[in-house]
Amino acid sequence: MNQPLIKARDLHKYYPVKSGFLQADKSLQALSGASFDLYAGQTLAVVGESGCGKSTLARLLTLIETPTAGQLTLDGIDVSMAADAATKKQLRQTVQMVFQDPFGSLNPRQKIGDILQEPLIINTNMTAEQRKQEVLTMMARVGLRDEHFHRYPHMFSGGQRQRIAIARALILKPKIVVLDEPVSALDVSIQAQVLNLLIELQQEMGLAYVFISHDLSVVQHIADQVLVMYLGKPVEQGASEAVFSNPQHPYTQALLSATPQANTERKRQRIKLIGELPSPLDPPSGCSFHPRCQNATAQCKTTAPVMEQRGDVSVACLLVK
Repeated sequence: MNQPLIKARDLHKYYPVKSGFLQADKSLQALSGASFDLYAGQTLAVVGESGCGKSTLARLLTLIETPTAGQLTLDGIDVSMAADAATKKQLRQTVQMVFQDPFGSLNPRQKIGDILQEPLIINTNMTAEQRKQEVLTMMARVGLRDEHFHRYPHMFSGGQRQRIAIARALILKPKIVVLDEPVSALDVSIQAQVLNLLIELQQEMGLAYVFISHDLSVVQHIADQVLVMYLGKPVEQGASEAVFSNPQHPYTQALLSATPQANTERKRQRIKLIGELPSPLDPPSGCSFHPRCQNATAQCKTTAPVMEQRGDVSVACLLVK
């Protein structure tokens, strides 16, 4: 059996926060207890509100930061603790990232050809001609023309810039790509084109995607697995079809109820969440979702649920039996 490209077990990430003069420092719990396996050719979607820990998980997977606790294995290499320079250089060709804002992630002073050649200069021993041919081949693969090689980022549309960002991420032929809201800044018609391109590239190259998004209609289109997070903690996890057809956690149900439905016969009743997302510096006792849950009981205020298998999904909820 194939080994997972990503193996995460009980990942935690805490940040110390200064509280002020003569006050005890606090700990910001950005990520608590994320566990999953991701294989080649699969897409894991990580969803939730802003502040739920999605971007923190992305930083751990791309080695920008190291976990406070837990185990993280990328392509068979344990990177739970601080990886040395040689390991990071090796994994740089294994894990790449595509950011939400393509214009912000591209150097406006560099031509596209130079932007795409830079990873090859740093990580390979290719000649200048070999690098140029590699870049032109990748540009064609993502729908860009040869004449774009000598143009600057401001000369492209948003969709074209995201294609450039995708080409840059794939130029080193990675096995894992972390996509942080890759289509949220694009028009709907362009979103579909970029999503279809990502699916084609995944099938062609056997890529594993970690797709971070708040748009559940996009997630339903592209994901094999879904990880729903709230205040840094996973609350529901399972196959995309199981999560979307029969959500178990009240938070997942609320998120899906706000998703537009094309089929009016299956329209869900809108569930409105009360209040604001609590501060991760001072999370609620018991279940972190209980202050906003319409089904919360007294037990929910004192007992923290753990992820347990419930049918086709894993759920962290005391009320789901």
